[in-house]
Amino acid sequence: MRDAPIRWRALHTFNPAAIVMDDAVYVMFRAEDDTGIMKVGGHTSRLGLARSVDGLTFESLPSPVLFPAKDDQREAEWDGGCEDPRLAARDNGTFVCTYTQFNRRTTRIGVATSRDLMFWHKHGSAFAGTGYEDFRTKSAAVVHEVRDGRMVAVRLNGRYWMLFGEGAIHAAHSDDLVRWTPLEASPGVLKVVMAPRKGRFDSSLAEVGPPPILTEAGVVVLYNGRNANEGGDRSRSPFEYAGGMAVLDPADLTHVLSRSDEPFFSPALPWERTGQYQAGTTFIEGLVPFRGEWFLYYGSADSLVGVAQARAI
Repeated sequence: MRDAPIRWRALHTFNPAAIVMDDAVYVMFRAEDDTGIMKVGGHTSRLGLARSVDGLTFESLPSPVLFPAKDDQREAEWDGGCEDPRLAARDNGTFVCTYTQFNRRTTRIGVATSRDLMFWHKHGSAFAGTGYEDFRTKSAAVVHEVRDGRMVAVRLNGRYWMLFGEGAIHAAHSDDLVRWTPLEASPGVLKVVMAPRKGRFDSSLAEVGPPPILTEAGVVVLYNGRNANEGGDRSRSPFEYAGGMAVLDPADLTHVLSRSDEPFFSPALPWERTGQYQAGTTFIEGLVPFRGEWFLYYGSADSLVGVAQARAI
């Protein structure tokens, strides 16, 4: 874009998506260059790709795979960039990336598709043609199920479903995983699936994390909550990001069957509180089953990528 060399991951790498392909874990991560001003959101973001055969040790490609370019998405992505991806897998082996397009004035959800995770075709706004094309929002994750040990996007009642939103969490449906229609409470008003809760760890914000998973108990949603400075959980730091869990009704994703009062995952290590976002951040975005375990990938303090392992979610 600048017609000059750029150090695309000079400052920070964080907020990773994850997917399994060919018996390896691939993480798509947000990287910030050293242009702009030294504050959160003051740099240009691009999405890089890293591969691991054990889920823990990664080798990154030298160049980003999804980034602002001189294409038909330039107006939506320059010069804030491409941020905070989630990855979805089709049953035919192709991939869908939902990501935040940021042009310094507003944010919206973009969609791109790929057959190999390296070369992506951008489709523009997820909500094209719905009246919500430029609705200011972030973060979107498609509902999946586990088939033969791998996560695959699943239809519920004949449609694919996606949770999205920053502040409150909303829902949208699709026939092709590219064009999405948000659920409305009334014309021009989005239906709220989960909102912030006073006095809880998510008192300031609720934001979808990795792809929700259909299970026998319902659709399990791991999400990010931000604590409020006033009216939040007094046992936690103001503005801290922590991970919560909810279960939704597969027959009606707006029906919350259960929701945790306390986070299951929160900043505890020094490097989760030391970075460009020092209030503390464990921002969960990537979740995959791999070799008998679950691997959860997260952004730490808007500066680093971390991983946690568990036998079950």
